[in-house]
Amino acid sequence: MQVMLSAGFIILTVGIYLICRYLYFRYNHPLINIVLLSAAVIIAILVVGKQDYAAYTPAKDVMTFLLGPATVALAVPLYRNRHLLKQYGIAIFTGVGLGTLVSMASVLFITHIGGLSREIIVSIIPKSSTVPFAVEVAALAGGNPALAVAFVVATGTFGSVIGLSLLSRFKIYNPVARGLAMGTVSHGQGTAMALLEGEQQGAMAGVAMALAGIFTSVLAPVLIALFVG
Repeated sequence: MQVMLSAGFIILTVGIYLICRYLYFRYNHPLINIVLLSAAVIIAILVVGKQDYAAYTPAKDVMTFLLGPATVALAVPLYRNRHLLKQYGIAIFTGVGLGTLVSMASVLFITHIGGLSREIIVSIIPKSSTVPFAVEVAALAGGNPALAVAFVVATGTFGSVIGLSLLSRFKIYNPVARGLAMGTVSHGQGTAMALLEGEQQGAMAGVAMALAGIFTSVLAPVLIALFVG
């Protein structure tokens, strides 16, 4: 029974994803974000059907297992566009480094003004890196790993919804710049949206996502020690 239920949830999730993906390409509106809209529809179905999250978990585990191969697959567009690394290597390294630093510095400033607790500040600082990086940084610095995950997901969702539109509003159309911005700020979700826009954008977002994680791991402990204590 559980196997059939899990299979049904997987089919349902994939079907909703494909519908949301179609709507995104059909109307090209930032609010029709594939991840956000798919999640909202699935949550609504679970609530209406009176199914708790525990019933959905086995299906979720099967699908999230594929995140590993999907991440590795990002190497394909990167390999095809490896000439960009040679052409813009210094700019990529510098841009992602500064972007990561500004992201964490802005968090320190805002949370300081807001008078938030040390635990929340430490948990939110690595918000623009992927979950594995953020969890380790938060845990080692005395933050809350669960909060860190929540902030990472919220940042990725928000960035994936408005990121590309915001870049267009500021007339930033260079595919390398767009990809680097999405990967630096919105990690995996931003990379997915960049890849939907184009292969070069996706390749650069993948590079930025990896570099942002490394920079966060190096810079976050220093900033926490200096400004949080």
